[in-house]
Amino acid sequence: MKISIGTKIKDGPWGGGNLFALNLSKFLKKEGFDVVFDLSHDDIDLILITEPRKTSESSSFTHWDVENYIKYVKNDTLVCHRINECDERKGTNFVNKYLIEANKVSDTTIFVSSWIKNLYIEQNISSKHNYVILAGADKDIFNPSARAKWDEETKLRIVTHHWGANWNKGFDVYKKIDEMLSEDFWNKKIDFTYIGNLPRKFEFKNSIHLPPMSGAELAREIKKNHIYITGSLNEPSGNHHIEGAQCGLPIMYIDSGGVKEYTKGFGVEFNVKNLEEKIIYLNENYEYYFKKIINYPFESSLMCSEYAKLFKDMMKIKTQLINEREILKVNKLFKKTYLLKRNFQYIKK
Repeated sequence: MKISIGTKIKDGPWGGGNLFALNLSKFLKKEGFDVVFDLSHDDIDLILITEPRKTSESSSFTHWDVENYIKYVKNDTLVCHRINECDERKGTNFVNKYLIEANKVSDTTIFVSSWIKNLYIEQNISSKHNYVILAGADKDIFNPSARAKWDEETKLRIVTHHWGANWNKGFDVYKKIDEMLSEDFWNKKIDFTYIGNLPRKFEFKNSIHLPPMSGAELAREIKKNHIYITGSLNEPSGNHHIEGAQCGLPIMYIDSGGVKEYTKGFGVEFNVKNLEEKIIYLNENYEYYFKKIINYPFESSLMCSEYAKLFKDMMKIKTQLINEREILKVNKLFKKTYLLKRNFQYIKK
């Protein structure tokens, strides 16, 4: 089966969507799938839309490109749309409408949490052939091997990391921790490290700030710490806290977005008002959570196997899915123009 994933793969630290495409493509290739990242091939069996917005640097093709491919290149190609973004995450007002429109070309839809699925269902996205597949990180990199263990005498080291620098990534929380560290009590009790990009004009005064990292370098840095914290708001899934948990660090998390679906039972829920109280609680119950997090279940091979199974299941009901599509009207004049432009575009590359 030939699958096209709609992501432009980036080297180095970039974000959760990039890691998803890397992990999925690696897994599918091992399973015997033929994986490509554009629409230049005439024999694609299934297209996975990951980022249909052409303004995004990670977008390899849009839903319009997919629709034209089905109309004018191969009309029995199936389409799956992975949704992991929403207005609620960054305070925008156009993303949801755009993705709902983009979703009309898909035969199936994958959401990265039940929270984001319910959000879009309430906003009238198609309710047919919807699935929830939780995300995961590469366990060959993010695992508990050589993780630090707090000795209950030195400072408790707390860490988080983000590629995106939007304030909703949790900077109300991270700012508060930084302010806490100006107090003698907390300065003697904890250290806080932030890895990644910061909002414009924001800087830490008492915390450790490290540049964005990825892969083994990031895992090594995370494992130097004892507790992982995420203050991210309206996060559909989030890759950062998954990587922290897979590295064997108990999690502090806010009940917002889909994060709780990944963290419940493997750490402590908190909010900005009770943050200090919950740090003390985790300090006193560290050993319990340190042992429990070793059984954290979410990792990329599990996620990827669910994607592979869905793709195979789609092929089994291919005729049904195609018959359920809205009629795609073919404009013969546009078809000729489109094919000429398409051929020129990919030859030029």
